[in-house]
Amino acid sequence: MAWIWTILALLLLAYILLWKRTNNNNKRLPPGPRGFPIFGSLHLLGEFPHRDLHRLAKQYGPIMHIRLGLIPTIVVSSPKAAELFLKTHDLVFASRPPHEAAKHISYNQKSMAFAEYGSYWRDVRKMCTLELLSNVKINSFRAMRKEEVGLFIDSLRKSARDRVAVDLSVKVSSLSADMSCRMVFGKKFADSEFDERGFKAVIQEGMQLSAAPNLGDYIPPIASLDLQGLTKKMKKVGKVFDDFFEKIIDEHAQSKDEDKNKDFVDVMLGFLGSEESEYRIERSNIKAIILDMLSASIDTASTTIDWAISELIKNPNIMKKVQEELENTVGMKRTVEETDLESLDYLNMVVKETLRLHPAGPLLIPHASTEDCTINGFHIPKKAHIIINAWAIGRDPDAWTDAEKFSPERFVGSNIDVRGRDLQLIPFGSGRRGCPGIQLGLTVVRLVLAQLVHCFDWELPNGMSPADLDMTEEFGLTVPRAKHLLAIPTYRLHK
Repeated sequence: MAWIWTILALLLLAYILLWKRTNNNNKRLPPGPRGFPIFGSLHLLGEFPHRDLHRLAKQYGPIMHIRLGLIPTIVVSSPKAAELFLKTHDLVFASRPPHEAAKHISYNQKSMAFAEYGSYWRDVRKMCTLELLSNVKINSFRAMRKEEVGLFIDSLRKSARDRVAVDLSVKVSSLSADMSCRMVFGKKFADSEFDERGFKAVIQEGMQLSAAPNLGDYIPPIASLDLQGLTKKMKKVGKVFDDFFEKIIDEHAQSKDEDKNKDFVDVMLGFLGSEESEYRIERSNIKAIILDMLSASIDTASTTIDWAISELIKNPNIMKKVQEELENTVGMKRTVEETDLESLDYLNMVVKETLRLHPAGPLLIPHASTEDCTINGFHIPKKAHIIINAWAIGRDPDAWTDAEKFSPERFVGSNIDVRGRDLQLIPFGSGRRGCPGIQLGLTVVRLVLAQLVHCFDWELPNGMSPADLDMTEEFGLTVPRAKHLLAIPTYRLHK
């Protein structure tokens, strides 16, 4: 019993110190719910935190203070507020808070996504931007993407001949995983080569653990107790990744093939242990970045494609407009090439609208303040966590007309893009911590979606009406469909 009283005393002391720090000199925090001692307002967050925070922001405003456990948290829910945090005061909020999942899965926060702001993060960001995600490197894998998408279309054609429904969610996810593995590792892997649960399943488990509400993140003094059993699961998943990545790195280090197109592991190994390298990376850094690349490229791309084709099936008139554009631009005798994508204006509007309504990461990755700051007259304390609710921003009625409606036409004549310049649409974040893989992600999403719509007509099984399609979501680090999308393809092309 003594340890329980010790923990309670430590929690009470932490709460008192937090209260003194956040209320120092009567500085005015943003409005928000009061919460309970120690636990704060954790009870206000349910199965879908992005929706709960959106509901609270309607009551307290677009810059809201909410204490989650012992952690002072600022929730940003409008484009104007996001601009203050991600542009005007970008440097103050460029860091990341401590995160239990990143500690145990992402090599003590050595990944580009979760690393604290500083010289190490700047080196890793520069390396990824210039060496792994440059246009030259992305284009070097164009033939690979064409090959994988071709295999994908062939498998769907067989289902079309048999008139059977396909699980598009699984198909798209597998395609995304295969392309990602070939870019990162140089080859695809069967599930049996990774873990008995399968490659994609373990990636998804890691993403779910990273997003799971963890008392250790909100009440740090009790993190070591692992009351929810999450740390044990994190360590287990981290071990699976680590063993696999060690094997991959060893294979690449021993390879003598000088003629192959260098994958991401090859590129990073070129900087390992070199005194001439400007990047400070070691073996653990390479593994953390590999995990970054896989998580970002597999889950976010497949989730976005899944939502996009769902919206098109649910809105047949919009699907028809996309198909007409493809018929006029590409014709009916061939599939879509990557060189066609920039000419497909309406398709690109569909992708933007999908990212507005269904951002893959609705709350982005939290930021952390590195110093005290005043925004709109509100005190933002040092070490506060900053949550940018991209989902709420995409539905802000002051920024969007008929915000809940899927309407690609809203982008006609508009210069709004998704690259972080326009704060009303930030599915990839903005500022210093904006996602550097935007171009690769958009290329994959647009290419696969274009092929699905150009090559096939789609109908729902069992006579289901498009209006009845279930669009329920499932919360995680990304937000996929809760139920897989099943649909029957009919081949359209004259080839």
